[in-house]
Amino acid sequence: MRVLSLPCLVLLAALPAAEARADRQMDPELRGVIAEAIRPSECFEDKYERAVWLAYMEPRLGRYVKDPAEREQILHHVHCEARRVDLPPELVLAVMDVESRFDRYAVSSAGAVGLMQVMPFWPSQLGMANSQLVRVGDNVRMGTTILGYYLRKERGNYQRALQRYNGSLGRPDYSNLVLDRLVSRWRYAY
Repeated sequence: MRVLSLPCLVLLAALPAAEARADRQMDPELRGVIAEAIRPSECFEDKYERAVWLAYMEPRLGRYVKDPAEREQILHHVHCEARRVDLPPELVLAVMDVESRFDRYAVSSAGAVGLMQVMPFWPSQLGMANSQLVRVGDNVRMGTTILGYYLRKERGNYQRALQRYNGSLGRPDYSNLVLDRLVSRWRYAY
């Protein structure tokens, strides 16, 4: 019994020293960065803006997504992630319409997955699991980030950014189709 209690005493004596060393990692700037990262961010200015967006777009999406909870989840993530990377949310909906017809389990012949048809090498590059590509929030976040990057790279040229997103730079068929869907199905006129 004495043999078991001696290691326990040594461990207990070492605890305050370990806590003191951990305190040295509490950089005030790092604390702010972590707090910002874990703080839930509201992407709508107020409840009214959210209600109007959902009321306007939800019936349109209802043609493709039968489950009301999934529709709301898609619309919420589209609006939030598009706003995060300075894209029109309606453009993201048009991309989803063309890419997957809003099927989060869609897989293309090239292996792209989910609502925004994100290539499966991205999750492994980012330390994520490929299964995350069928999660609405993760897929929309990756897809909007990629599209936003291409739009900045192409200095706001929607045609070229969409072609890069689709891997068809120089061929306007895809970008024309997305822009047509944007105008004919997803324009937000509030």
